[in-house]
Amino acid sequence: MKVSLWEWLPFWRWRVIGQAGSADEVPDRLPRNAVALVGEAGRTKWIIFDCPCRTGHRIMLNADPARRPHWTLNHVQRLTISPSIDYRGSERRCHYFIRSGRVEWAGDSDR
Repeated sequence: MKVSLWEWLPFWRWRVIGQAGSADEVPDRLPRNAVALVGEAGRTKWIIFDCPCRTGHRIMLNADPARRPHWTLNHVQRLTISPSIDYRGSERRCHYFIRSGRVEWAGDSDR
C-alpha cells in the first residue's frame, strides 16, 4: 500500500487513507489521524492505525463479523468506529471512541 504525499498533510479529522490486501502491506508509519483497511473491497478484515495518544503503539481491530469481538466502520461521510477502542498496555490504558472523525477519550483513560 502506497501512501500519497497528500495524505501526510496534517488533517484534524480521522479518515481512511487506503486499503491493503494483507497487514504486511501496511506501512510501519501512517499519517496522523489515518486509518488503513486490510481485506478486499467490500469485505474489510482489519482496521489498522496508530493510537491517538501518540506514544507509538499500533492498533489492529478485527472487522470480520464472523469473529468476535469485531468493530464496525462507517466512513461514508466522517469516520466512525464502534464500539469503543480500549488498549491496555503494561504502562498505560487508552480508552476512546472515534466518532464523526474525532477522538472522544473515555474518563478511565490514562491519556
